[in-house]
Amino acid sequence: MLDSTPAALHTGAMPLLQTVGLTKRYGTFLANEAIDIDIWPQQIHALLGENGAGKSTLVKIIYGLIQPSEGEMRWQGEKMVLSGPSEARSRGIGMVFQHFSLFDNLTVAENVALGLDGKESFKDMSARLEEVSRVYGLPLDPRREVWQLSVGERQRIEIVRALMQNPKFLILDEPTAVLTPQEADQLFTVLDRLKAEGRAILYISHKLEEVKRLCDTATILRGGKKISTCNPKAETAASLARMMVGGEIRQVKAAANRQTTVPRLVVNDLSLAPDDPHGVRLQHISFELKGGEILGIAGVAGNGQDELFAALSGERLAQDPGTIVIDGQAAGHLSITQRRKLGAAFVPEERLGHGTAPRMRLSENALLTGHAASGMVRRGFINTAATLKTVDRTTETFDVRKAKRDPEAASLSGGNLQKFIVGREILRNPAVLVVSQPTWGVDAGAAAVIRQALLDLAASGAAVLVTSQDLDELAEITDRIAVMFHGHLSEPMATSEASREKLGLLMGGSTLEQKEAAHAVGA
Repeated sequence: MLDSTPAALHTGAMPLLQTVGLTKRYGTFLANEAIDIDIWPQQIHALLGENGAGKSTLVKIIYGLIQPSEGEMRWQGEKMVLSGPSEARSRGIGMVFQHFSLFDNLTVAENVALGLDGKESFKDMSARLEEVSRVYGLPLDPRREVWQLSVGERQRIEIVRALMQNPKFLILDEPTAVLTPQEADQLFTVLDRLKAEGRAILYISHKLEEVKRLCDTATILRGGKKISTCNPKAETAASLARMMVGGEIRQVKAAANRQTTVPRLVVNDLSLAPDDPHGVRLQHISFELKGGEILGIAGVAGNGQDELFAALSGERLAQDPGTIVIDGQAAGHLSITQRRKLGAAFVPEERLGHGTAPRMRLSENALLTGHAASGMVRRGFINTAATLKTVDRTTETFDVRKAKRDPEAASLSGGNLQKFIVGREILRNPAVLVVSQPTWGVDAGAAAVIRQALLDLAASGAAVLVTSQDLDELAEITDRIAVMFHGHLSEPMATSEASREKLGLLMGGSTLEQKEAAHAVGA
């Protein structure tokens, strides 16, 4: 059973964890420079900063994944050198990563067992898993296979697996990025309980209102250096953002005179079976998107958003060409390249491997998506100057920060790579842009740049479809919002009428289940 009140944590005599002059060099590049942080028991401590500020490097050192170049860590006042994550866990340090490390075809219990030391029988471990998940209000059935679970349930597995190791200190990286508002509230209740038990939590998030609500202390990093430690509850989201970026965050504003025109993307009763046994079947999806308009699609990940993106982009073809219409032309049967020639552009959710080839230079990645509708290829030969010009324009317009003019995609931080991918497509001036999770995991400054660019593109007459799990983002930039649930799409509603509560209920399927049943009867 989990010890919910570790006696050693209640003294408050010294920090649980201290970093003293912690420095990490990669050649001449300083990822972390002389960082001092004190993290106390019974504290939720936010770690804030732009993409590339040094947050990931710091938590990797704390969790034992990499070694510091200089400085030291102290655990309950004593110097600590970690040989790896297993030693970190043995000392009471747990971590829940932003990207889940689960095997879809294994059960919940089997996935949890892979992260434990194997000292108890599988039967006893399964019983303890069920008990811990019940006690903390994170219910899990140990016997269910992971592919059957929602994203929120999958995150529960990661958290419960960490809790089963009885951590004194828990690191959470963007824990609400894939949750509904109701699931996020449930997580906050769990974190408040862990804090009350005397545990320390290091909380990484770009959602500053969430940080203000939950965290006691915040440390801000910028350019690998510690800039400030403050009480986030005494700050505004704007003041926290200013500390992160070193200046004012650009205000996102829609053009006052933006006009809608003719339908530029039309989907007519799209139904599509998944090509993955664990995928989601798209069922009777219809919508119309006009030029000058931004339509948002909300929903918990895994409800058909990936399948819809594949159908719209041409990665999956529809049986009826008229199911998808781009600028008046039936396109359901056309390839990605043919759809790009019609003026469509696509930004997938996954940055590395889908949005870019990691080991290829940025200019080569620009060529991969731009060759169909640009001057990058002439008479069968690549125009290298044109590919580099695309990189340079994107770098300048979207403030893409990189070590050299044309580096490999994998060398960029997540936020800078996202700005490059989105910027590369927007600068083509597409008639239709389909973008998935445009600002997932990027800092406030980068998010503002990307959101403003989407608004500006719509103002120029393009039709923009944005799939996002960030309801604040959708509220800021969209004209209408629809919700995906189990492969169905709700009727789009005006953004001004889409409250968080209403969207949260739709994301949980409260009214879409009725729509699903109605289609089943009609079939």
